[in-house]
Amino acid sequence: MYGWVHRDTGERRFREALIFVGRKNGKTSLISGLSTYMVAYDDEQGANVYVLANARDQASLLFDKAAEMVKQSPALFKKFGKPKRSSINYAPAFSKMEPRASDSRKLDGLNTHFGIFDEIHEFTNYKLINVIKKSRGTRKQPLIVYITTAGYVLDGPLMSYFEQGVDCLEHLEDDIDERTFYYLAKLDSAEEADDPRLWIKANPNICLMNFVGMLDDYVKDKKDPKEYADWITKQFNLFSDIDELSFVDMPTIKRNNKTIDIETLKGKKCVGGFDLSETEDFTAAVLEFPLETGEVFILQHTWIPQARFDRDNNQERIKAWEKVGDLTIIPGDYVNYEYVLNWFVENSKIYDIVKINYDKAKALRLNKELENAGFETNEIRQGFLSLGGPMQNFKEMLLDGKVIFNNSKLYRWYLSNVKLVMDRNSNWMPSKQSKSRKIDGFAASLNSHAEVLNMLVNPVGTGKVTYYSISDLMNM
Repeated sequence: MYGWVHRDTGERRFREALIFVGRKNGKTSLISGLSTYMVAYDDEQGANVYVLANARDQASLLFDKAAEMVKQSPALFKKFGKPKRSSINYAPAFSKMEPRASDSRKLDGLNTHFGIFDEIHEFTNYKLINVIKKSRGTRKQPLIVYITTAGYVLDGPLMSYFEQGVDCLEHLEDDIDERTFYYLAKLDSAEEADDPRLWIKANPNICLMNFVGMLDDYVKDKKDPKEYADWITKQFNLFSDIDELSFVDMPTIKRNNKTIDIETLKGKKCVGGFDLSETEDFTAAVLEFPLETGEVFILQHTWIPQARFDRDNNQERIKAWEKVGDLTIIPGDYVNYEYVLNWFVENSKIYDIVKINYDKAKALRLNKELENAGFETNEIRQGFLSLGGPMQNFKEMLLDGKVIFNNSKLYRWYLSNVKLVMDRNSNWMPSKQSKSRKIDGFAASLNSHAEVLNMLVNPVGTGKVTYYSISDLMNM
């Protein structure tokens, strides 16, 4: 992270870094060491260094550990002097170290040379991260480090940075981000947790840990599902959701990583679905294609109004979705249904949209316009009996890796947000995990899947597939 410099300027190569390791691997000591180094040893005048966390108490705890390091080291104490209550100062360079947090009262006017974030798996938005990033402007070689374990917030900044890191490390030959350093220590699967010889993959400091004690604790905690989930997440760095009513976990979602060229779908049969939700919020539409392989392909698009974007705490993520074409930000305060209508009309020139399924709530006007445009529409009742079967089948297809969405990060986010609600007969309905975790794209595809489920048949010996609806079969 520090060894790479530009051959002409001598300045540091990396401006950001993600260090992803299991708990009890010396993260606090590393934070203290890096922070004190950057205050006094980086040859920077007026170097402002911040130890950062989601809450004030955690940031203060990190600072106190750094202050204790200074007090216990004669060399550091001679250089810095006695730490103050909330700052460590290096007078010759007018530099200092201070704690900051998302709930800190004062976040304006920062001039960051070095910022180190602890446990960003707890962050639900980019507020503090964006403040620190924007405060680097006058620095020659600023550095921001995120050091963390995995966590349960599957739609926060950590998941975004982690996926960027995986993409970078798996595609080194591509046009990668040359200014970000990634160190990702994790198991490759939950199955590896049962082989202690592999634990070092997520715990690089395991030789300094009480290995026998860890092994005893693991054997005991594995019997408790929540304790086991905590081990998998915190010690072995695998993202998971401990809520037993979650629709699917992240490893299952990532199993559906196949891509296809959408040009090959021209003229193919598909079923549309849409979810208007609130027009002041996310609105989504999909086309679902039943494929000859028994798989389905999901083509989706989402719209949000500018007013909704302006108040979102995760604007960086939304802009990334917009950049790849998965989402459109609409001027104004709401999404006019005509955007959805036009999307279906334009796609009908490319694909054979046999039907568009919809939720009656808030959709009567759009449904009439779709019918006027020549589309056949079908209402899908939003109840346990009508959605339970399609939802269960969709999950089975996800478990089998048969849902193709060309690795759309937006659609992956929708899937990770879905929570199950069950009636007394164990029929399913989708719900979102929280107000900020949207499921509109999934809800739209669930409407379409209610029809696609009827169209899917197994390939026959000729390799050709004939599609029949239930009504066709009844008339045979």
